[in-house]
Amino acid sequence: MSRTLGIIGAGAVGQTVARLAIAGGWNVVLSNSRGPRSLTDLVTELGPKARAATVAEAAIAGDLVVAAVPLIAHAQLPKRELAGKIVIDTMNYTVERDGHLPELDSNELTSSGMTQRHLADSRVVKAFNNITTDHLAALPRPKDVADRNALPIAGDDTEAKKEAGALLSDLGFDAVDVGDLGQSWRFGPNTALYALVYAGEEMPEGLYGPEVLQWFLGTPGGPVPAGQVARLAAEAVRGRADVFFDD
Repeated sequence: MSRTLGIIGAGAVGQTVARLAIAGGWNVVLSNSRGPRSLTDLVTELGPKARAATVAEAAIAGDLVVAAVPLIAHAQLPKRELAGKIVIDTMNYTVERDGHLPELDSNELTSSGMTQRHLADSRVVKAFNNITTDHLAALPRPKDVADRNALPIAGDDTEAKKEAGALLSDLGFDAVDVGDLGQSWRFGPNTALYALVYAGEEMPEGLYGPEVLQWFLGTPGGPVPAGQVARLAAEAVRGRADVFFDD
C-alpha cells in the first residue's frame, strides 16, 4: 500500500521532493500559503499520485510531512495538525531573509531545534537542507549500487530517523545519522557537507565570490557516499550561524 507524503511549501524544494517521492512510489499532498488552487497546474503535471490541499490538510494526510518553507515561516507550521507526526525540516537560517535571531546567532540553538520547540508534539528530523534542488533531482540512485549518494539526517527520536531514512531510500539516497538536532549544524551552511560537496568535480583554482557560485550552478553533481558524509560530519567545526558564507 502506498504511503503519503505531506508537503508544506511548494517551491523548488517541495516540488523536487514531490517528484522524487512519486517516482519512489509515494502519494504526495502538496500545499502552500496561497491555497490549493495555486497548485492546479503543478499537480496536473505530477499526475494521479499528487493532489493539492490546504496546509492543515497536507499535515493531516501525510504519513510523514516535509516542511519546505523559509525558516522565518516556521512558527506558522500547524502545531495541532502536526502533533505526533514525523516532520522533515529542510530549512536553513539566513540573516538576509530571516533577520537576526539571537538564539541562532549565538549557537544556543540550531534552526531545527527552534523548529522542534515550536512543534513540541512532533518528531522533527533535519534533512534535504544541504543540497541544491538541481543536485537533489540529478543524484538519486537505485538501492545497493556502488555509487549511491548519501544525505545526512539529524533528530532526537531514533524511530523517526529510521522512518526518515526509509523515505530517503525510496527517493534514491542513503541516509547518514549524524546525531540529535543539536548536531544538525554539522551539515548546515559553512560546513564541508553543505552544497559544494555534491558538485561532482573539483572547483577550479582562482575563483572568488560570485565566480564560485557561477561555477557551482553549472556542475553536474557527483557521488558522495555514506562514508564520506559520515567523515565530513565528524570533522565539522562549528562557525557563526549568522554568516552564510565565510570569505
